[in-house]
Amino acid sequence: MSRDTIVAKRYAKALFEVALQQQQVLEVEQELVAVVSALTGDADIEKFIVSPNISDEVKQNVLHSSLDGKVSEPVLRTVLLLIERGRVELLGDLLNDYRKIQGESLGIADARVYSTYALNDEEKEAVARQFGGRVNKKIRIENIVDPTLLGGLKVAIGDTIYDGSLAGKLERLEQSFNRRVQ
Repeated sequence: MSRDTIVAKRYAKALFEVALQQQQVLEVEQELVAVVSALTGDADIEKFIVSPNISDEVKQNVLHSSLDGKVSEPVLRTVLLLIERGRVELLGDLLNDYRKIQGESLGIADARVYSTYALNDEEKEAVARQFGGRVNKKIRIENIVDPTLLGGLKVAIGDTIYDGSLAGKLERLEQSFNRRVQ
């Protein structure tokens, strides 16, 4: 595990503990998502944040005035602390680690659901119910469109992949035939 990974986990754990004390666990996650997407979604903002030519004090002042009142105090302090310590590039990892800690604490599992088209809310709920029962957790779904599946779904929860795609079934059928022929 790299040093940056360990550091990101420490920040995530500290932020989660504060959010838990203030009963703002879900709100803090949503705010982190918004901050990460705002800081990484625009090339100019990202250049500003990582530029060594701009002092940390200027970066902190700009972000403080931009985020103050829009995010909770714990999120604001965490972002400013990351800038102060020259670790703002860890923000994305911090978000991922926060989500893992949150999931473990609240019984939530993240699932990446691959399908040939974007699933509607009803379909996502059906998948969440089906797999939630298998893992005994509430499932939070990220739908990824993958036309190479040909049909069906592929669901990844943690390190486990459930492949119900047509491409996966054809591949398993081919492997079965190859074993019998040999």
